Formats: sequence, C-alpha cells, structure tokens
Amino acid sequence: MRNAPLTGVKVVEAATLFAGPLAATFLGDFGADVTKIEHPARPDAARGHGASKDGIGLWFKTLGRNKRLATLDLSRGREVFLDLIRDQDVLVENFRPGTLERWGLGPDVLLEANPRLVIARVTAFGQVGPWSSRPGFGSLAEAMSGFAAVTGEPDGPPTLPPFGLADGITALATAYAVLVALRERDQSGQGQVIDMAIIEPILMMLGGGITAYQQTGYVQPRLGNRSSNNAPRNVYQTADGRWVAVSTSSQSIAERVVTLVGRPDLVAQPWFGTGRERAEHADELDDAVGTWIADRSLDEVMLAFEKAEAAVGPVHDVRGIVEDPQYAALNTITTIEDEELGGPVAMQNVLFRLSETPGEIRWAGRPHGADTDAVLSEIGVTPEQLAALRASGVV
Repeated sequence: MRNAPLTGVKVVEAATLFAGPLAATFLGDFGADVTKIEHPARPDAARGHGASKDGIGLWFKTLGRNKRLATLDLSRGREVFLDLIRDQDVLVENFRPGTLERWGLGPDVLLEANPRLVIARVTAFGQVGPWSSRPGFGSLAEAMSGFAAVTGEPDGPPTLPPFGLADGITALATAYAVLVALRERDQSGQGQVIDMAIIEPILMMLGGGITAYQQTGYVQPRLGNRSSNNAPRNVYQTADGRWVAVSTSSQSIAERVVTLVGRPDLVAQPWFGTGRERAEHADELDDAVGTWIADRSLDEVMLAFEKAEAAVGPVHDVRGIVEDPQYAALNTITTIEDEELGGPVAMQNVLFRLSETPGEIRWAGRPHGADTDAVLSEIGVTPEQLAALRASGVV
C-alpha cells in the first residue's frame, strides 16, 4: 500500500474486545502498520464472540484484519515492550486506569522511551472520576448515555442494541483522535495522551438532548420507531410480509409521501408545516402511510416511492444486505482469501472511498501469535532469547 495515506505510521494495539481494536482496524485499513499484542495464554476475548467455523471465530476475521499478531505478557515483558514501542507512532490500549502504571509502563515511561508516541487510552469511564477504576463495556455506555432510555416502545423497557454500538462509535472517535494527535505532532514533534471514555462519543451522537433539557426541561421519551422531530417516520409492513422504513426529515419529502399515499389534503393542514408539529399527528400520518403500503408488495412500494422521489428503504437482515444492488455498486461487501479458513471470506469493506489513496484489506484476522517471531526479531530479539521468552510464558 505505497500510496495509502497512513503508510509509514506504526501502531501497536494492546487492546481487547471492540473499541480499541476496531480503532486500530480503521487505521490499518488505510495503510498503518498495525501490530496487535495479545496475552500468550489469554487471547483477545473477541476471538470467541459471534459465530465460528471449525473453531475459528469469524468476527475476528474482520476485527483483526490488516494486523500482525504477536503475543507478549506486558506485566512480565516490560523491557521487550519498551523496545517495541521506541519505533512506534501510536499505542492503542484499553487496560483499566492504573494497570500500565502498575507494570511500570505508564505514559511518563512510554513517552520517555519515545517522546513522539501518541497514546490512545480507551476505557469505559475515562482516566479520572469516581467510576474510572470500575470495569465496564459498551453496553453500560449505551445505558448511561441515554441511548437505551429513548430506544424501545413507549410502554416497553429501555432497550440495548444487539451489537457493540457504543464501541463502534468510540472506535471511530479514537481513530479520529489519533489522526488529530498525529497532525499536531507533525507541528510540535511531541506525542501526547488521548483519554477516550466509551461513555462519551455515543452521548455526542444523541443530538441536542442536553441543551433541550437545560433550556426547557424536556426529557425525550421512548417513541418506538417514531421520531419527535418529524412524521411520518416509521417502519411499515408490505402486502408480501416485508418491511420498509420511511423518513420525512425534510418538508418537501413529507409532502411527496402523503401525496403518494393519496392524502394530499394533509399538506394543507396548519400543523403540517413543521416536522415537530407533524410528529404530534403521527397516528394519523402512520395510518395513511401504513394502510397504503400494506396493500402493496415490497417491489411495488419501492418503485412508487422512487417515481415520487420520496425516501424509503427496505428493512434488511444480512441476507438482504449481501443481495442489495446499492451495496453491490459501492462494493460495500468484499471478499478476501483466507488461508486459515481455506477460501474467500466476506466482510465489510473499508469505511469510505478515497479517489487517489484508497484503503485496502490486505488480509483477514490471523491466528493467535501468528507473527510473534517476525515482530520480535525486528526489535533485535534473537532466536535464543525468543525461545527463552516462550519457555517462560512471556510470549
């Protein structure tokens, strides 16, 4: 990847599960040389999450892509880790606050060894505060951020997503923070520490709720698939048992939708002029749209909305995603040959398309410790030393 934008950037990932590792994946997709460090006896637990085939975790094929995999017990391999970090640009770690310091590998020590190092510390609750030392995962962030409180049906419980939403948002934020810190280092020559708390990025994604509460006391309730900002906005079932999502965030689209479903009279209503007022009449609007859609097949609905230039999308499960012509046109799902699984492995492609310096998936996630010998030999560990480290369980 000679022309990849992050070629030459060296990243060590000493992180497990999702937020930290996925941030490193995003960097690796655009050319960063990522070395993932796992404990020699306790591999990243992400290897055991999700579906597997022949004992091989399939989620890790995506999460571990474009990474070299080495093993090292940081608590006993301090000097080896310091030798490794001297030539790196970025460290992504997600140990609980105080852990690296207890091992003699705190930011002060790391920055003394490599003053240009950018250290991204990804934790559930951040490096300071009364909760900083507690264990935590993305699910707690989804709860504490207010996401769960506004998700679900009005008469149902708060609802957590069935995937790592907070972790994924944090991974994007961490990759962004790393690039900002590298840009600053280009000017100052000095590395720095990034304090990334998983409870924070998802809170930013939830919009203006903090300001609305501070200014008016408004607390957003659970609305199911509806929105307090516009209507009609919901999922509706078609005559052939499929589902579609309809959104009318703009006034012109709202007018086209209700006209399409045979209710142009609604456009003239005094309350139809703003999204918030339309949301207050969601029952009437949902009835109009839902009744029309229920009489037609998915293909008929999609074609009619397309002709009317109104916003609609099918509700896909994974089968629909891999067959969708728009995803196919964007090459959103790609395949990569994988020696461990003995053939092509399908996965999501890189996040976006750059016209001149595109990203690329060079390989899928590899076995535990696949590159330990190569990684450690590059920092001067001899075969004899490596054998001794391995015998003692340090690698």
